[in-house]
Amino acid sequence: MFISLSHSMFKLKATILRLVLLFLLGFTINKDNLCSNHPFATPTVPPITVHSSSMAKMKFDGHLSFHNNEHAAKDFGNRYNLMPLAVLHPKSVSDISYIIRHVFDLGLNSELTLAARGHSHSLEGQSQAYQGVVINMESFKLPRMRFHFQTGTKQPYIEVSAGELWINILHESLKHGLAPKSWTDYLHLTVGGTLSNAGISGQAFRHGPQIDNVYQLQVVTGRGEVLTCSEKQNEDLFHGVLGGLGQFGIITKARIALEPAPRMVKWVRALYSDFSTFTNDQEHLISSENSFDYIEGFVIINRTGLLNNWRSSFNPKDPVLANRFISEGRVLYCLEVAKYFSPQDYDHIDQDVDKLLSKLNYLRSTLFLSEVSYIDFLDRVHVSEMKLREKGLWEVPHPWLNLLVPRSSIHEFAQQVFGNIVKDTSNGPVLIYPVNKSRWKNRTSLVTPEEDVFYLVAFLSSAIPSSTGKDGLEHILTRNDRILEFCGRPHLGIKQYLPHYRTIAEWKAHFGNQWEVFYRRKLIYDPLAILAPGQRIFRRAHAFGRQ
Repeated sequence: MFISLSHSMFKLKATILRLVLLFLLGFTINKDNLCSNHPFATPTVPPITVHSSSMAKMKFDGHLSFHNNEHAAKDFGNRYNLMPLAVLHPKSVSDISYIIRHVFDLGLNSELTLAARGHSHSLEGQSQAYQGVVINMESFKLPRMRFHFQTGTKQPYIEVSAGELWINILHESLKHGLAPKSWTDYLHLTVGGTLSNAGISGQAFRHGPQIDNVYQLQVVTGRGEVLTCSEKQNEDLFHGVLGGLGQFGIITKARIALEPAPRMVKWVRALYSDFSTFTNDQEHLISSENSFDYIEGFVIINRTGLLNNWRSSFNPKDPVLANRFISEGRVLYCLEVAKYFSPQDYDHIDQDVDKLLSKLNYLRSTLFLSEVSYIDFLDRVHVSEMKLREKGLWEVPHPWLNLLVPRSSIHEFAQQVFGNIVKDTSNGPVLIYPVNKSRWKNRTSLVTPEEDVFYLVAFLSSAIPSSTGKDGLEHILTRNDRILEFCGRPHLGIKQYLPHYRTIAEWKAHFGNQWEVFYRRKLIYDPLAILAPGQRIFRRAHAFGRQ
């Protein structure tokens, strides 16, 4: 009885303390200052020599670097270049906690910020911190990967550092005949990076994004607290950091759900000339109990020799008909699907694939098939990366645009964007595929359209440096602006994925009715707005007086 009463009193006091904290923070961080309606620009803060001096005296398991940090001012988008004051290469979670507590203890008299940097696949400088501290998460590889195998009703999982790359997790998991359930198309990304966004790929229609396949996290908040969180422990923080754009804490460790891994993949592509037929087939596949294991698609506009280019990786079902097909001057839609299998399935896998394909309405002359190992299929984008690196075309500007389009708006979107704005797809692939979020968890920070079925549409463009033509950065950015202007029509209900905005009004519109929860979590877990300044959502507290 006494223990129960004490526990109740403790919970009551904790609740009262949190309410008081929120009340005080409301005065400490004025809402009008925490987020400004003025566009964010590159800050003009002078070098912070005082901070350099104090941080230089700190002792870490890893090390803090004040020189040769140019790499931390770059990302995959290759459009922003914001030099940090220092880069921390942590070797322990205490290193990360220590630096955050140090900055937090500086209080309102400092503008210092911190950004976690994984493999730096961000597009708009989100992993950068101008005159702040960048935490190089790839230096943090502890604990080493640990597997927990199925026992009774407990499903298998792997416990990994947030700085670990998904490709390494795949290699290690396969040694045990296991693999994570949900992936991104590109695997050379860190766990913390994708979990801070979502991690969406062709398996999401079945398993949800990567943030839906996490059992537990270790997080360092903007106060420097190290907390373990899950569905049952610190659940508000757990749901907040998943898809939370790094705003509430830095993920340092994760338990990732696993499943038995297949050995091989039947990989299929086929073309459509009619958008309605294409989307009907995609939606049929994601809603069927017996379907493919991976479902994506892409748009092809005015491409020459399309099917001949596929022959390096695929075999045509009917070579004669494929040779006669003309892709030039046309808007086409490619269905890309995959069926996983293992050696024991070999005698019937072809019949299984044929049965699934028989219910679809693609152009029969354009069916191409391939058989590859599971690991080669999942790591397929890396092959393209290596080819582009050889040509010097990987480290170029990538003005990508990722959108989530409701099912009710997808046809109007396609008519306007693919019919009037995008004239060709030679600058990079344009992905398009549906998911059904009724199977997803709905308490994370990820923002999606209100409808259950929506499409991910991704314009994955690469710009040629110094070009002033259609493959130049300005031309692609102008095209993106036209697309975004169209998407801004309220009745469409379109949301950005991997969002990038410049004003608080835009961020509030993006979050909609989720904004108040997002803002409340910021006040609790990072009240001085220290973390992830590159997202440009919240401004560091000390700068408010000058705005």
